[in-house]
Amino acid sequence: MSRDYFGFSHITRNKGNESSQNVINNPADISVIVVYFVVVLAVGVWAMVRSNRSTVGGFFLAGRNMVWWPIGASLFASNIGSVHFVGLAGTAAASGIAICGFEWNALVLMVILGWIFVPIYIKAGVVTMPEYLKKRFGGQRIRIYLSVLSLFLYAFTKISADMFSGAIFIQQALGLNIYVAVIALLAVTALYTVTGGLAAVIYTDALQTIIMIIGSFILMGFAFNEVGGYDNLMERYMTAVPSITGNISAECYLPRPDAFHLFRHPINGDLPWPALVFGLTAQTIWYWCTDQVIVQRCLSAKNLSHVKGGCILCAYLKLLPMFLMVFPGMISRILYPDVVACVDPDECQHYCESSVACTNIAYPKLVVDLMPNGLRGLMLSVMLASLMSSLTSIFNSASTLFTMDIYTKIRPNARERELMIAGRVFIVFLIGVSIAWIPVVQSAQSGQLFDYIQSIISYLAPPISAVFLLAIFYKRVNEPGAFYGLIIGLIVGLARMIAEFAYGTGNCANPSNCPTIICGIHYLYFGLILFIVSCIAIIGVSLLTKPIDDKHLHRLCWTLRNSTEERVEIELDDWVDEGDEMDTEGK
Repeated sequence: MSRDYFGFSHITRNKGNESSQNVINNPADISVIVVYFVVVLAVGVWAMVRSNRSTVGGFFLAGRNMVWWPIGASLFASNIGSVHFVGLAGTAAASGIAICGFEWNALVLMVILGWIFVPIYIKAGVVTMPEYLKKRFGGQRIRIYLSVLSLFLYAFTKISADMFSGAIFIQQALGLNIYVAVIALLAVTALYTVTGGLAAVIYTDALQTIIMIIGSFILMGFAFNEVGGYDNLMERYMTAVPSITGNISAECYLPRPDAFHLFRHPINGDLPWPALVFGLTAQTIWYWCTDQVIVQRCLSAKNLSHVKGGCILCAYLKLLPMFLMVFPGMISRILYPDVVACVDPDECQHYCESSVACTNIAYPKLVVDLMPNGLRGLMLSVMLASLMSSLTSIFNSASTLFTMDIYTKIRPNARERELMIAGRVFIVFLIGVSIAWIPVVQSAQSGQLFDYIQSIISYLAPPISAVFLLAIFYKRVNEPGAFYGLIIGLIVGLARMIAEFAYGTGNCANPSNCPTIICGIHYLYFGLILFIVSCIAIIGVSLLTKPIDDKHLHRLCWTLRNSTEERVEIELDDWVDEGDEMDTEGK
């Protein structure tokens, strides 16, 4: 049966057990996608032409001339990738609304970033986060350690997960092989990232943020209309179970009783509320306040007022994922329980080529089954936009880290042209490593992509959060304390991560046999413990070793942030950008 929505043809599809394939094959959808790509590339070319890309400040920091609204939009778009549309909606389909706590935690962190961390970075005059630690502590080992670990996190969480989630959507919509879809997208994405620098990335991010929000709101409207409103969502979600369950325990396929609770039991909950509040904050300090991808956008601002305005805009936008991704993910479970909520391994393998679970296809299935021709093409463009905006942000920032913090150690006398080439070549290498890691992403954390990403971050990021927090607020911390705190934290975190991968994370039907003492602690609780252990190690070693003289710390820590005395660098920089520094006043 067909219906018309404002001139768009809509065909009601089978909502049973089969996934729709090859549905993007009509003129309306194809036209929308072509127009989208033309507009995005036009914006990228325009940004390339108007920006100065011949210097490091121009290429990596957009000439330090950005205003608040593209910064805020770029912060949001850099964070909200296809991994959110696929992973956030998938986890919501599996367990309810609590996963949105990860998004709303950012409201507080964005204020901390704009009012505490970025002013210090600006006064320090840095381009990268490892560069700040070098100025604060001296020596090379912390800067190199942080650069290498950040690149590791980019490859094994952000890039691989984004590519995998974007490919899931394209596979559902077009029936393409997952790796063919990834390579095609990467070719377009890398084109304007490699050539355009940060200015092209920020302006295309701003455009893609608008596309993402409009398209997502349209799909949300169709989804709520299909399910009959929020009251029906609450009632029908609790009875959305697959028809084929085999001999699997009922707790594996029945919706959680606390599905509509944001704060859950501190011990038995799948996302315990103390872990969600405190453990999550311990790791998100790394992401929102010290990660190159996020901070680099703030450092591109023309002054501090525009930094704060961008942070506030991003914080408001982070309220939206509950409505744009979480609720639609839960509605998808209601409409397609046999597919999205499958628990029988053979059934899951049939529907989504994964024997663990099929919740990751919750959002893509809504798009291909509910959206009319034309609007479906818009939603594919939304997914492409979210994938590309995240990847371009990560590619640019990873290139910056490698070029400024690693390559300048190998080639300290390299000219700017050589640094530009080295950064671009490194992007290609990073892509190859990330593609090779996709099979691991596919099966980890019971097939729930968002949990996989957060667990890896919980094992590796808290020591970095501890070092930056103490570097800014406790001037007694010195280089030996920071370095050995990082190493101790890394050893403890890797011990948990390696054990978890060795035993496997398992799922409800086939639990992992990992010992409780290792894997029994929720990953967010573990992240909080790791943060505390790292802080104790950093402070303890610092107190046992020689402090750093105040003459080296002016404008590098909170108590000396307004000092007007000349700072004596602990070590001279290997490479100095001769461009103008950012105006710290709101002129």
